[in-house]
Amino acid sequence: MRRPVLVALTTILTALTAPPATAAPPPPPEAVTALEHLVALRTEAEGSGAGYSRELFPHWITISGTCNTRETVLKRDGVNVVTNKGCAAVSGSWYSPYDGATWYAASDIDIDHMVPLYEAWQSGADTWTTERRRRFANDLESSQLWAVTDNVNQQKSDKDPATWKPPLESFHCTYARSWIDVKWRYDLSADIAEKAALTTMLATC
Repeated sequence: MRRPVLVALTTILTALTAPPATAAPPPPPEAVTALEHLVALRTEAEGSGAGYSRELFPHWITISGTCNTRETVLKRDGVNVVTNKGCAAVSGSWYSPYDGATWYAASDIDIDHMVPLYEAWQSGADTWTTERRRRFANDLESSQLWAVTDNVNQQKSDKDPATWKPPLESFHCTYARSWIDVKWRYDLSADIAEKAALTTMLATC
């Protein structure tokens, strides 16, 4: 008779210790497809970055009603999110997959561009139209936008996977697949060190 009790206790403990259920960006392709897409990316050294400005990527545009892109992602990726009339999140919880932390104030959360705007500029976005850069910066249809711990996002800054990886190693597989998918969708290039780092991260899948 002890086994059912042990099973029940295990189930309860798992529910208490597991990360909270949460929505997420649309999932990237599986590792096999991601590797194919990685190989297909143009291998080029990063551009100089000359002429870059965040203003060239209009972001946090209105998505619906009074809700902009940031507020839409906060609602999508949070749990029990309550917003005010201006669509600002006033309560809820957010699990950050980069570091495994859970936060209860929207001010602790940044919306990260998986492929940073400056990285995109150095990889080919410098030749895009403003409209294409707007779509890239507000892309809710790919795994480009993530709700994550603010200071972890700030540590990442504009770095690619050759120089920065999420602290939570169990997320490296999803991170690499997402990064590759965004670059592949937008026909952006990748340098040799970046490709090597992504290949290593895919090996954790």
